[in-house]
Amino acid sequence: APEEGPGRGRGKVTVRYDRRELRKRLHLEEWILGQLTALYDCPEEEIPELEIDVDELLDMESDGARSARVQEILVDCYKPTEAFVGDLLEKIRGMQKLNTPQKK
Repeated sequence: APEEGPGRGRGKVTVRYDRRELRKRLHLEEWILGQLTALYDCPEEEIPELEIDVDELLDMESDGARSARVQEILVDCYKPTEAFVGDLLEKIRGMQKLNTPQKK
């Protein structure tokens, strides 16, 4: 069918987020997964279900509060988590929240 050619029948593309920020977030998530795999000493599929919400951490007032929150999430981890928490806080420093922009 002629409508299936390149550029035909496609919807309008809307970019909602800064691509660089999304890329940083993706790299951070991959790094977190790798770290959690090492901390829990198991394959990715067997890591306990944890939710480290970067936006929640960015909303917090201080690194102390962020650190306490991540330690709370990792309470079941039997390995030392201080290095992971410190590295995580360093990596999110300067990141922006990924809020959905308001329509103009």
